[in-house]
Amino acid sequence: MKTKNMAAIYSILVGVSIIGIWTILLITDSIPEFDTEPKRIGMHLVAEIATGIILILGAYGLLSNKRWGYNVYLISMGMLIYTLLASPGYYAEKGNYLFVGMFAIILFFSMMFMVFSFVKQEEFRSFRKIKN
Repeated sequence: MKTKNMAAIYSILVGVSIIGIWTILLITDSIPEFDTEPKRIGMHLVAEIATGIILILGAYGLLSNKRWGYNVYLISMGMLIYTLLASPGYYAEKGNYLFVGMFAIILFFSMMFMVFSFVKQEEFRSFRKIKN
C-alpha cells in the first residue's frame, strides 16, 4: 500500500474519531464546561469539529488525486498536531495520564505521516491530469 494511501486512511480514522467522540459527549451531556465555560468550550468544539472535517476532506483529496488534496492534507495535519499539543493539558490537569499518553501516541503517528508527506512529496502531490 502506498504511503499516501496509509496517510489518508489515518486522516479519515482520526477525523471520524474526533467528530464521533465529540458527538457522543454532546449527546450524553458529558461536557460539564458548557455550564462553567460555555464560550471557551464552544469555540474549542468548533475547532475540533473543523479539524475532523478538514482531515476527512484532505484525505479525500489525496485518495482521489485532486490537485488541492496535498495542500488541504497539510493544513489538516497542522490543525491536528496543534490540537494534539494543546488538548493533553486538560487531561494532565485532571491527572488522567492515560489520555495524555494516548495523545502522545497519536502525535507520534501524525508527525510520522507529516514527515512522510514531505519526504515522499512527489507521491503525495500526484494528481490526475485532465485530458483535452
